[in-house]
Amino acid sequence: MAERVYLDWNASACLRPAARAAVIGALDVVGNPSSVHAEGRATVQIIEKARAQVSDAIGASGGDVVFTSGATEAAALALAGRDLSSADVEHDAVMAWTKGDLAVSGDGRIDMPAPQDSCVQLANAETGIIQDLPKGLAVTDATQAFGKIPVAFDWLGCDMALVSAHKLGGPRGVGALVVKQGLDVAARSRGGGQEMGRRSGTQNVAGIAGFGAAAQAAADDLANGVWEQVAELRDLLEDGIAAQGPVIFGHGANRLPNTSYFSSPGWKGDTQVMVMDLAGFAVSAGSACSSGKVRASRVLRAMGYDDETGASAIRVSLGPETTKDNILRFVDAWGSAHRRHFVKTT
Repeated sequence: MAERVYLDWNASACLRPAARAAVIGALDVVGNPSSVHAEGRATVQIIEKARAQVSDAIGASGGDVVFTSGATEAAALALAGRDLSSADVEHDAVMAWTKGDLAVSGDGRIDMPAPQDSCVQLANAETGIIQDLPKGLAVTDATQAFGKIPVAFDWLGCDMALVSAHKLGGPRGVGALVVKQGLDVAARSRGGGQEMGRRSGTQNVAGIAGFGAAAQAAADDLANGVWEQVAELRDLLEDGIAAQGPVIFGHGANRLPNTSYFSSPGWKGDTQVMVMDLAGFAVSAGSACSSGKVRASRVLRAMGYDDETGASAIRVSLGPETTKDNILRFVDAWGSAHRRHFVKTT
């Protein structure tokens, strides 16, 4: 039986060896970070090392890194109680706190007439389309972009950014809100005053350690051209399926190097996911937080696509461990399944 191929890296990246080692190492260190004795100080050192690693990787020398349980909590911390605009292509964690009133063009570009009152993603989780963010933006969701393309919080010029560890090879259940220094953020979790008074509660030392190690490793990958190689594999995939005639969303646009999102109208996306799963490939019908729900993609609807096209879309997202053989096998399996489906329905 052929080895399974994981092609759902935008949902959750494979845990990096450096992150695994950091988590295990931190689990062996006893102590509460709020304690002043030597054991407590040892855990603080782990947290502060990770804070520096995340800060360096995201280019936030002029910002504070506030650790949270993930990007969803970071979104709530950044957005709750504010009246910010967003577009319907944003993640559900952002849409829960914002007005989806910004216009989206057919190529996925977001119109931002008032950046200071807006929350706009840096890259879309489904299409991979990268936005050109204006200076002065209130909040950006950098979750999918961080670790895949060069990102520097300082030159983005926004007030806050949301990030998550497991999207770049860290453990699940930890993320961060990056905040411009001097900016006031009202705590939603109150009590002990941890994380500079912005997020109370004993820190997840092991998860934070893994996040820091993953962020540093991701930065090294970017510096070493790993994602350029991934982009070549993404292009190979799209060249291979193009003959079948799918709509490839964002093709030709500035996209994340690992993301391909395409549709064969008349072949439901959730059916394709199940067929490919049985064939040994893990792909998705969109964002992990919305896939599994029988409905057309909200992102594609915002871009002007009809519901049939949106409901027939699947996302294939690659990572540093993806190989050429993985892609060639997927193209062959998907193409065979595609032909079988449309022969049966004609």
